[in-house]
Amino acid sequence: VQLQASGGGLVQAGDSLRLSCAAFGLTFSSYSGGWFRQVPGKEREFVAAISWASGSRYYADSVKGRSTISRDTAKNTVYLQMNSLKPEDTAVYYCAADSRTGSLQSKSPAYWGQGTQVTVSS
Repeated sequence: VQLQASGGGLVQAGDSLRLSCAAFGLTFSSYSGGWFRQVPGKEREFVAAISWASGSRYYADSVKGRSTISRDTAKNTVYLQMNSLKPEDTAVYYCAADSRTGSLQSKSPAYWGQGTQVTVSS
């Protein structure tokens, strides 16, 4: 299994970014997808998840209302659209997958992807 995250970059506060997570070896039609982020010296933080079964979406309070997680089963890719970015959104963003959405919410997914850096300047 391989999860490839992309789409990070350097943006200004207020800008938008869309992160992508392409999966190989599993399908998002039977695995829930999620996003996490981490800054140096801090624990990895849950950001968002989407259930493979119901399509239900879950967000951390820190991004709720500014971010949307979605999936394209044809492309086997999960996206995280982030709007109104703030400097405190600066982090390495990781995608993840698990057959149980709860495992994503508890930060213990079966599969992790590599990170993509998001830097938001003020």
